[in-house]
Formats: sequence, structure tokens, C-alpha cells
Amino acid sequence: MRMVDTIVQEFDQEAPITRKVLERVPLDKKDWKPHTRSTSLGNLAAWLANAPGFTAKMMHTDGLDVGNWESFPVPVSTSALLSTFDQGCNAARAALAKLDDSAAVGAWNFRMGGKTLNTMPRIAFTRLFLLSDAIHHRGQMSVYLRLLEVMVPAIYGPSADDNPYF
Repeated sequence: MRMVDTIVQEFDQEAPITRKVLERVPLDKKDWKPHTRSTSLGNLAAWLANAPGFTAKMMHTDGLDVGNWESFPVPVSTSALLSTFDQGCNAARAALAKLDDSAAVGAWNFRMGGKTLNTMPRIAFTRLFLLSDAIHHRGQMSVYLRLLEVMVPAIYGPSADDNPYF
């Protein structure tokens, strides 16, 4: 078993849940924020949709300089949002298939303006962005949906709006 196989298995369980949340995003409210310091609904949706493809691109590099960071464009439609997510998931699966154990333990660096802020094994970066960060932002999105009176899908169990068990 390769080191990355558990990430692949977990990603295959989490991606459909994230897709269900993205299906409910009301992009006509893309500028809405629950608080002035919060990110907008559109930017949060763009991040969630782009995270798998972004991770796929970064997985086989030596790191990322966040000093050059540019936001992802906010999709104009639900179909565009889901297409971005689906393409990113396919790219992530392909990148994961190429990540051997030797590369998985190689160094991956967060940088800002050329200064290294953090170094971690590539497999840790992959898990952090492909799973942990996406799960975190998916949770944020479920709160946004609730505050906007949009039905929240079941995530790990039933929600007040969606009970797949009955």
C-alpha cells in the first residue's frame, strides 16, 4: 500500500459531500458575507470548487509562494462551479496516482516573498489542502447556507433539511 492510498480513499468519500454543498450555493448572492471580516459567499464557493485542482497543481512542486497569491474567479453559474470542482477532482486523482512514497515524503514549502514560512512533507501538504482545508471551508459554507435560508445537505449525518436515512 502506498502512503497516499489512505488520502485517496478519504478524498473519494469527501468529494461527493463537498459537491452536494456546492450544488446548493446561491450564486445570485455571491457578494453576501455573514460578517464584514468574512469572505464572501462567492469567494468561498470559488475556493471550494478550485481546491482539488489547485492541490493537484501544487502536489508535484516544491511549494507555494503566497506572496503571489491571486483569488480564484467566482463562477457565474452553478454548472460552472460544479464543472470546476469535477475537473479539479479528476486532476487531483490523477496527481495522487503519480505520487509515489519517495515524492510523498519530500519537502514542500510555504513561502511569502521568497521567505520560507513552513516546510512539511508533500503528503502532509496534500492532506492539508485536499482534505482538512476543504472540510473546514465546507463547514463554513454550510453555515452560510443556513444563514441564507438555503437547505443544508446531509454531510456526515442528517441535517435539519436533509435526512437520507428516512
